[in-house]
Amino acid sequence: MNKKLLTLLLVDDEEQFLNMLANRLEQRGYVILTAHSGDEALFQIEKEDINLIILDISMPGRDGMETLKAIKQKRPDIQIIMLTGHGSIQKGIESMKLGASDFLEKPVDFNVLLESISNTLQ
Repeated sequence: MNKKLLTLLLVDDEEQFLNMLANRLEQRGYVILTAHSGDEALFQIEKEDINLIILDISMPGRDGMETLKAIKQKRPDIQIIMLTGHGSIQKGIESMKLGASDFLEKPVDFNVLLESISNTLQ
């Protein structure tokens, strides 16, 4: 798969983290869209052709688990990697049951994230 054509949506309420991750992934050739909330992510999937979502679990308003459920109802084809700074094995198991492809803890090692993206998109 040509990653130049792959669009990733990053969803996180932490602006600094979102911008840093977006810049690093753009440097790797991905097309990057960002959203600061679950509602914004749901709006993006309606209007954009997205291959993969990197979704934070802990956000104000609609959290990552609720957002994951809503995305999978609307677009079950979209692959989702869950991220959390407040990780628990239970949340990881729950997100995988709901259709997430992977679950990573923050601070995420960038090479581990790249490997997860690559594996998920294959």
